[in-house]
Amino acid sequence: MIERVLVAMDGSDLSERALRYALDGHPDAEITVLHVVGGASPMMGQATGIALSEGGDEGIQEAAEPVFERARGIAAEYDAAIETVVEAGRPARQIIDHAEGFDVVVLGTHSGGLADRLFVGNVAKTVFQRSPVPVTVVR
Repeated sequence: MIERVLVAMDGSDLSERALRYALDGHPDAEITVLHVVGGASPMMGQATGIALSEGGDEGIQEAAEPVFERARGIAAEYDAAIETVVEAGRPARQIIDHAEGFDVVVLGTHSGGLADRLFVGNVAKTVFQRSPVPVTVVR
């Protein structure tokens, strides 16, 4: 039985579909939404700028809040409560690191356009290949 579900959200429509899929498919499970600030660039993209600025932790939380607000709104449609977690760094690595404590990971197939896939890489593919728990990829 699935008791704990980790849903990776990046603010894209596909990540919102992933949350809806998790809420539909696992209505009695504890759902945690993970948002990773920053991309998988050699210079760590947005995460580096936030970490080096004043109030790094506050900046990271602030960057995640729009995604979490949308996630809470979707959960409210299902009359469900969700937990939220924000991390900075490489999305695939953070998702894989967090997966250990869950029964399944649910995420969208990709986040953005071609540029995102070229520069960030295929997060879904990496998570699917390396996750210690089953992964559901929603499109």
